[in-house]
Amino acid sequence: MQLVNQSFVILSPETSSNGMAVIGSRAEVIDQLSRLNTAPERAGEDALFGPGIRIDLPPEKEMIDQMLLTIIEEEIAYLVIMRISRICGWKILDPETGQELNP
Repeated sequence: MQLVNQSFVILSPETSSNGMAVIGSRAEVIDQLSRLNTAPERAGEDALFGPGIRIDLPPEKEMIDQMLLTIIEEEIAYLVIMRISRICGWKILDPETGQELNP
C-alpha cells in the first residue's frame, strides 16, 4: 500500500447544520498538535510538521473547520495519524475514497 504524498482531510466528528463543525481555534489546534510532536517550524506558519506528516491549516482563518494532512514518510506516518485521531478525537477522511480512517 503506497501512502507517500497521500492526503487526508481532518474534520470535527461533530456535525453542523450550517456546514462543517469547528475543530477549534487556531491556537487550540496548534496547542493540541504540539503535545503530539507536531508543530510549525516557525510561529505563525500554516504548515505543521510531525513524524512522517505535514498538516496544513487554512490560511488566515481563526476558527479551524478542516485541515489537510499529507504523508511525507510512510514508515511512521500511519501510527502518527492514528494517534492524532484517537487522542484529539478528530475524523480523518480519505478524500479519494470517502472512507474514514479509524484508530
